[in-house]
Amino acid sequence: MNGNSGPVGRGVIVTGAGSGIGRAAALKFAAQGDRVLIADIDEAKVRAVAGEIEEAGGTAVVVAGDLSDQTVVDRVTATAVESFGGVDVLVNNAGIMDRMSAAADTEDGEWERVLRVNLTAPFMLTRAVLPHMLDAGKGAIVFTASEASLRGSAAGAAYTASKHGVAGLTKSVAVMYREKGIRANAIAPGGTRTGITVDAQAEAHGPGVLASYMRNIGHPAEAEEQAAAIVFLASEAASNINGVVLPVDNGWAAV
Repeated sequence: MNGNSGPVGRGVIVTGAGSGIGRAAALKFAAQGDRVLIADIDEAKVRAVAGEIEEAGGTAVVVAGDLSDQTVVDRVTATAVESFGGVDVLVNNAGIMDRMSAAADTEDGEWERVLRVNLTAPFMLTRAVLPHMLDAGKGAIVFTASEASLRGSAAGAAYTASKHGVAGLTKSVAVMYREKGIRANAIAPGGTRTGITVDAQAEAHGPGVLASYMRNIGHPAEAEEQAAAIVFLASEAASNINGVVLPVDNGWAAV
């Protein structure tokens, strides 16, 4: 449904929108009149968020599934294009943590799953959405990178590698498509209160090393503070900002 008056808002895809930063971003986009496709692996959560948006008079479309699956990526893209007539904004936010494992302790399954969800999935969705943005001659893509995109002391080997990859993908897309009216930027959240979990073993080498660096996190952000940065980077107010990885971390990157 769409209870917003005035011009029809942009078509926006937000992944990982069932909770945390994704949920907060979806609510902010909808509150300003954008039409939002909310995607998440947890169908119950994403439908609850859609209910919040619709109760406030906004427009929400739901796709539930694992975004590391190409068929889900295709369904997200097709649903957005069918529902909105195109995709104006893509927010690649969905992600998972590793176990804070050091490289020597990282099992193949941990490495492959974290890289698949955190890096390959946003790549696949970006690849799927780009032709529609190119046809329109405009578009904004915002990735959720991490403090682990900037340093080696914020997570384990798999997560750190995946988020460095997200930073590189952001910059590559920005350079490749800047003359086509498409911008790509990322936020790099520091400590943030979300539902993401870390299955770390305190006695393992990685968590033991990282513990001493966690004192630099400072005051954790709320999910809404991260979402505000996402919405800004997707807005016309950021029209000349492209290829940026923006720390939203209470100064952690400055320490």
